[in-house]
Amino acid sequence: MNVFSPGFQGRPRPKTDRLPPGQYLTEDFPVLSAGPTPRVDLNRWQFTVTNETGRQYAWSWPQFMSLPQTKPHVDIHCVTRWSKLDTTWQGVSLDTLLENVETQAEFAAITSYGGYTTNLPLEDLLDGKAWIVHSFGGQDLDPEHGGPARLLVPHLYFWKSAKWVKSIRLLDYDEPGFWETAGYHSYGDPWREQRYQGD
Repeated sequence: MNVFSPGFQGRPRPKTDRLPPGQYLTEDFPVLSAGPTPRVDLNRWQFTVTNETGRQYAWSWPQFMSLPQTKPHVDIHCVTRWSKLDTTWQGVSLDTLLENVETQAEFAAITSYGGYTTNLPLEDLLDGKAWIVHSFGGQDLDPEHGGPARLLVPHLYFWKSAKWVKSIRLLDYDEPGFWETAGYHSYGDPWREQRYQGD
């Protein structure tokens, strides 16, 4: 039995080499969160990096905002299959934040205000691949999209770009985060469709 109307083709998929397999384009910016949206007081906001020996590096909001700023212009891809092209952000490169951090670690565990966690190989935060961003489209980042600041790792599925970022721990071992423990892929490369464990 045919459950689709004649001529139904599903969502249109424009021809572009910038769209990973299984994704569709959206002009919107869907809001997807694993829990309630935390409201973070900028007077109390702090971002910390802790290396594998326990040494901590910390920035208040004014200190963070005084660091060199960059404006990444990137495509983003959500595991729920939407992609948004040509997004513009502003923030601080992880290369800048980690420049003076002494580490031999190979992995990073990210924690957000609100308790969300995710994991990444440290190399995926370096060499111009990742930022802590506070602005989207020339405006302050809305809390629903991770404001006041979120991680941006556009070459991986967007659950790796943790909202409301609070800290990074540098580790000698991989430590699965919230969605990874629930069955999502540990890495999350959209070009290899690494959505779930085993993909």
